[in-house]
Amino acid sequence: QAQLVESGGGLVQVGGSLRLSCAASGRTIGTSPMGWFRQVPEKEREFVAAVYWGSGNTYYADSVKGRFTISRDNAKNTVYLQMNNLAPEDTAIYYCAAGPPSSIFSVTSARRYGVWGQGTQVTVSE
Repeated sequence: QAQLVESGGGLVQVGGSLRLSCAASGRTIGTSPMGWFRQVPEKEREFVAAVYWGSGNTYYADSVKGRFTISRDNAKNTVYLQMNNLAPEDTAIYYCAAGPPSSIFSVTSARRYGVWGQGTQVTVSE
């Protein structure tokens, strides 16, 4: 079973940037795709972006297209989420997740993913 550790969260002003990292260790075979989700209190976990380890194909939520970029470094078993032009509505706990190569669930669904990191807080201030 893979283990995931996120890092890179913090406090940033509106319009600023952050880069989140998700380091995968342990059994990473089959950990494709990798996704980023975010959650605020009393709301469901929301899809942000996903990438496939092998092909590098990427997927984005409409709310972050053009501002966020997901990428992966296969040699380092690490997935990144570059977040630019951050807005207050981006404030949330961000989680990375690993899923199996195939599933009945879309890569945009949290149910696709069986392994989750502990989360990292991102706060965007006015």
